[in-house]
Amino acid sequence: MSVFRSRPTLRWLVPSAAAVVVIGGGAAAGTIVASADPALPERSAAQILVDLQNADVEGFSGTIVQSADLGLPQIAGLTSDASGQLGLASLVAGSNTARVWYAGEDKARIALLGTQGETDVIRNGPDVWFWQSQENAATHLKLPADAVQKQKPTALPSGVPSTPQEAADAALAAIDDTTKVSTTGAAKVADRDAYELVLSPKADQSLIGQVRLAVDAEKHIPLRVDVYAKNATSPAVRVAFQQISFDTPDPQQFVFNPPPGAKVTETNSDQLEKDAEKAAKEHKSPEIEKAKAQGEGVKVVGEGWASIVTAKLPQASDAKGEEGKQAESMLGMLPEVSGTWGKGRLFAGSLFSVLVTDDGRVFAGAVAPESLYQAAAKK
Repeated sequence: MSVFRSRPTLRWLVPSAAAVVVIGGGAAAGTIVASADPALPERSAAQILVDLQNADVEGFSGTIVQSADLGLPQIAGLTSDASGQLGLASLVAGSNTARVWYAGEDKARIALLGTQGETDVIRNGPDVWFWQSQENAATHLKLPADAVQKQKPTALPSGVPSTPQEAADAALAAIDDTTKVSTTGAAKVADRDAYELVLSPKADQSLIGQVRLAVDAEKHIPLRVDVYAKNATSPAVRVAFQQISFDTPDPQQFVFNPPPGAKVTETNSDQLEKDAEKAAKEHKSPEIEKAKAQGEGVKVVGEGWASIVTAKLPQASDAKGEEGKQAESMLGMLPEVSGTWGKGRLFAGSLFSVLVTDDGRVFAGAVAPESLYQAAAKK
């Protein structure tokens, strides 16, 4: 099975809020033909989509750079981080760099390069390693012999965006009749010829103007994904290969030997499940369970790129604990807004808006604040 058809979990993890922004709607494969480049034959949008579905590579390695500028206000502890640690701050404003290697279903590695050190996740057959150079610590997981799920590294820090393939999957997963699909012709990414596929929301309410996927002309995998705000000339989010080689990496790239003095923790799949169950039980306090019961499930208003996610939050008085206090503190830093729907706080950028009302409701979507206000007024 192709590594890309199986949607590998060799990725940087995208926070759910950011994922909602990108996965805003869908599309029907357009019939506009890519303008012919002297070095590339013409390909229609539909043909490029088929190419993506059938992409199959045996191995590759490269450097991926992610950059973002979502136009968000500086909120201490949320969009800014003086400690230099990787997190949401580096996702919404700044850049991240990673090296990746792939040599088959059971050999994969990703190394996230930061100012404070390097974080690696390595899969080599039944052995999975998670290494943090700053702490000089490693965790070793031994997969059972009958593990057939073809797991890939998934343990990199949250708040760091996906590879071009994962970003492309997020955009393509929403294809239906709410999006126009076209091409802009040829592109050049990491010294590779590529076709550029363009997804454009039909909904006027969407803050997203376009999502552009540069697809390798020979190997048919995404080399770059750009997300543009409406009427913008530069991308708000870019995930792209800076360099890539389709030579199968040397097997030694997947061999990890802890350095002298490193703290090594041995674990297995059964122990991970037990630890997860223990953690879940420890967090099931009566106060938290009561708060959850008072909240309401997530609902979706509208459709496609203009859809709005809404939910009723638990009462603040029942959400005790340090995390609850921190959330209240950060919420208080957001600008206050009001309307016929009541009062609340707004967190808005170039690609999405989030409204939290004083009566405990939350509205979020890749739309302007006015659309959230309209949804909030419909009690």
